[in-house]
Amino acid sequence: MNYPHNVTIVEVGPRDGLQNEPTFVPSINKINLINQLSRSGLQRIEVTSFVSSKAIPQLIDSELIYMTIDKLPNVRYSALIPNIYGMYKALDAGVNDIAIFTAASETFNQRNINCSIAESFARFKPVIHLAKERNILVRGYISCALGCPYEGAIKANNVTRWMQQLLDLGVDEVCLGDTIGVGTPNQTNNLIEHALKILSIDKLAMHFHDTYGQAIANIYAALQCGVHLFDSAIAGLGGCPYAKGASGNVATEDVLYLMHGLGISTGVDIYQIVRIGNKLCTELGLINQSKVSKALTWADNK
Repeated sequence: MNYPHNVTIVEVGPRDGLQNEPTFVPSINKINLINQLSRSGLQRIEVTSFVSSKAIPQLIDSELIYMTIDKLPNVRYSALIPNIYGMYKALDAGVNDIAIFTAASETFNQRNINCSIAESFARFKPVIHLAKERNILVRGYISCALGCPYEGAIKANNVTRWMQQLLDLGVDEVCLGDTIGVGTPNQTNNLIEHALKILSIDKLAMHFHDTYGQAIANIYAALQCGVHLFDSAIAGLGGCPYAKGASGNVATEDVLYLMHGLGISTGVDIYQIVRIGNKLCTELGLINQSKVSKALTWADNK
């Protein structure tokens, strides 16, 4: 089987993982987490989102976080941007790598960001225009690419229609998200086959949640299609507040174990990631969702 020789992990734990925590995570904990992740070999970290504090109180400290973390020269630090107002805040904080987001489901988009898909694209235009003026890299997220909690199955053609519009606006890469973790390997293959008709493999990223325990299987399927850019969250943090039972992002530790077992280079120290995840879960009183972390921790404590 021909897999990619190298895979890049985009660590989304500090943003997508922590944003739904009901108790505010102290800023110093977030800063320490990001600094530790920076020294693990990760090349990309999604740090925070410049959203309204009313919408997501957990991210009220986004400017402080981004401006305070130690930024290593070999790591890309990105932020999620909801609109032009968030973009202005991000620019003030020195952000030079951003992500914008929409969904392949009209209903989900309304529940998530209170607007239609078309309206979300209208919000993107000034953000992307400003980003291009400043030579800022732009990622475009499409949520619910493999299923929606309200509309059920999502057709691949609908996903690629919105992908094409993102590409037409000038995004540098597109990330397809299985936001509620319902996808299977066959669905993943089908979606990627459709996606590759309109963009190159270098511009495609995948973002899986593990609600039905299919995330690693889906990643394996994506590898077989040549995908080499994947999102994950340390300790499997996160979830979707708009989908009952939706568990967190696929755990970074579990993705690393898969990649290293296949002989694929990531540049990331899996043991360091396990230590960071365990420490974070202890600090926050969370259960570590990574199976690999549990196994390696048990083996070390024998």
